[in-house]
Amino acid sequence: MTGPLQIVMGTISVLFLIVASVLAYRAVRAMIRIITTGQPDGSRNGPVGPRLKTLVVESLGHTRMLKWSAIGAAHWFVFLGFYGLFLTLVEAFGEVWNPEWHLPLIGEWSLWNLFADIIGTGTILGILYLIYRRQKDHPRRQGRTSRFAGSNEGRGYFVEAVVLTVGVCILLIRALKVSSDLTDAPGWSHPISGALGSVLPDSPDLLSVVAFIKILVSLTWLVVISRILNMGVAWHRFSAFFNIYFKRNDDGTVALGPLQPMTSNGKPIDFEDPGEDDVFGRGKIEDFTWKGMLDFTTCTECGRCQSQCPAWNTGKPLSPKMVVMDLRDHLYAKAPYLLGEKTAAETAPDYDVLKPSDEQVWASGYARIEGTNDAQAHRPLVGTLEEGGVIDPDVLWSCTNCGACVEQCPVDIEHVDHIMDMRRYQVLIESSFPSEAGVMMRNLENRGNPWGVSPSTRGEWIREMDFEVEVADGPLDYDVEYLFWVGCAGAIDDRAKKVTKAVAELLHTAGVRFAVLGEGETCSGDPARRMGNEFLFQMLAQENVATLDGVFEGRVPGMRKIVVTCPHCFNSLGREYPQVEGHYEVVHHTQLLSQLLEEGRLTPVTPIDRKITYHDPCFLGRHNKVYTPPREILDSVPGLSTQEMHRCKDRGFCCGAGGARMWMEEKIGKRINVERTEEALGLDPDVISTACPFCITMLSDALTSKKQSGEAAEHVEVLDVSQILLRSMAPVGAPGTEAGAEVGTARDDVAGTGSAATEHE
Repeated sequence: MTGPLQIVMGTISVLFLIVASVLAYRAVRAMIRIITTGQPDGSRNGPVGPRLKTLVVESLGHTRMLKWSAIGAAHWFVFLGFYGLFLTLVEAFGEVWNPEWHLPLIGEWSLWNLFADIIGTGTILGILYLIYRRQKDHPRRQGRTSRFAGSNEGRGYFVEAVVLTVGVCILLIRALKVSSDLTDAPGWSHPISGALGSVLPDSPDLLSVVAFIKILVSLTWLVVISRILNMGVAWHRFSAFFNIYFKRNDDGTVALGPLQPMTSNGKPIDFEDPGEDDVFGRGKIEDFTWKGMLDFTTCTECGRCQSQCPAWNTGKPLSPKMVVMDLRDHLYAKAPYLLGEKTAAETAPDYDVLKPSDEQVWASGYARIEGTNDAQAHRPLVGTLEEGGVIDPDVLWSCTNCGACVEQCPVDIEHVDHIMDMRRYQVLIESSFPSEAGVMMRNLENRGNPWGVSPSTRGEWIREMDFEVEVADGPLDYDVEYLFWVGCAGAIDDRAKKVTKAVAELLHTAGVRFAVLGEGETCSGDPARRMGNEFLFQMLAQENVATLDGVFEGRVPGMRKIVVTCPHCFNSLGREYPQVEGHYEVVHHTQLLSQLLEEGRLTPVTPIDRKITYHDPCFLGRHNKVYTPPREILDSVPGLSTQEMHRCKDRGFCCGAGGARMWMEEKIGKRINVERTEEALGLDPDVISTACPFCITMLSDALTSKKQSGEAAEHVEVLDVSQILLRSMAPVGAPGTEAGAEVGTARDDVAGTGSAATEHE
């Protein structure tokens, strides 16, 4: 059935295939060359087995995409259609020459036909739903709150149109084979196309035309993306597999928890004797590792990270999506210089910086310098609009390190690591950071705590306890089960000291023998590290490791137990100190208290008729996946009524204190702690509970301002879960079980028991 029409279309298809294949080969080769200009990173090579397992689970199972169920399901059909129905494109090359042609072996196989029919239909329905969601969530409707704000809409439309057209062509070709009686497959194997074929004409020529259209559209897509290497919305179909395989953690967990050591040329930097050529952080795009460049290339511009970012959601210029997009666009614009194809002048030329349009005023994702030129080669990686910086300083310093972006990214981009590497360069090399943070770092250097108070202050809470608290002086007795790491906030801040006392009281009640370091404790170094001052973190961490190794002298692994109340210390001691040879078994106080409750060593007895909502600290929840123990503690308290906020657990909203933001002024947009407190107050709770001293401070400050403005009832309070548990440990009729209007502000009120209790009018 080959006629002149088929010969013309077949010839054009073959010629177009040759051109598209050559362009695609050159594009892939160029992309590989560009990505491999990045710094080496040998930590991504193995083990192969677990990495392959993660790749299969995340890609075929769509486990990360399905965090958003409907969108994830729609994308799964599109994904499966793209790869699973690739053979229909091969078949189209035969059908354009001869409409009777089938794939050898499987062309008439009933199961293949059923698969193609179902997945082809699913692809059409899936892409139609995704098109609907893009329009529903479009910036013209939602403005800044749209997750697509800042994305390249035209590229998205192009990809959607291609997928829809190809999907329709697949069904049409199959339906025309039925209507033209060109298939012997049983009717049950093509239910959808069979029904469609009943209304289509008997036209083999039309079948060839549709096959030709399918080929043209598919190859046009290939040519377009071959010419636009930074078109992540298309290229992620290939690069995502590699990005998932080479993700930071070979066990498949996301790139949260510990920050990675600073490396230069693929090797950790020795801060006691750094090499002359060592690069501290990322000061130029070429300083990023090849995995960083693969991250930038893979971004789909879906905006999931942006939709969850506390900075973006409170009017700040940081969008994790646009940070990655800006780095990607700069990388590919500067590529000819990185590859040696062009040589930049020694000095930067005069250039005009593009001002943002009205639609871009609130976004960081616009090209301040366009094109490939000497200005692009010389522009600073971090700089203001006037300087033509790729990333604005306000963008860099707005990050709270909450990890919401990394948690949500469907292709495992490591936003936090890249932001922190840029901060490291700004702090260590440029000495450029918010001035108020400099005070914090000087206090850490001189006094060992961010507040700058005397180390002797660390022991004040001990003298206020009704029982003797053992202070370590040399190696601990073997009867001491836990070292209680109090932390800076727990020893210095009045609100956090109440939590320290409550935990100590509960451990004492449960018969857990513990000791503290007292004045021998120094800051864990988390604020310094999250600020970008890796040198200071290393100094503090090594000092603490020496102290801890001293008190744990003679103890084997499994007996070097530490309990902490601060999630930031929990993360540093447990997951970052192994980088400086500090190996301990670190538990958060909620984990230990939950265990003691389960063992029956603690038994809540006093009913507390309170409505409570729990706020997940980012460094306890997302970074370390501790979601259940705090809730188990609250569930154990009789009389409590708990209700979750809309944004909770892995979608929890930050309090605003992480990433060293606790020590920086919040000058842009709405305060993050106010946003979170408003969400909590929307549930009309009596108590906002949490398990982090920084969260307590941030939420309490916001609650106080809400009370002053009359937007919150006077009896509402912010308490740690340990304080609530201690309140319930008191006998009926004890202080804290009667009504009252105080809010736990008395300095000697360990559990906040002087506040409103259980009766409501």
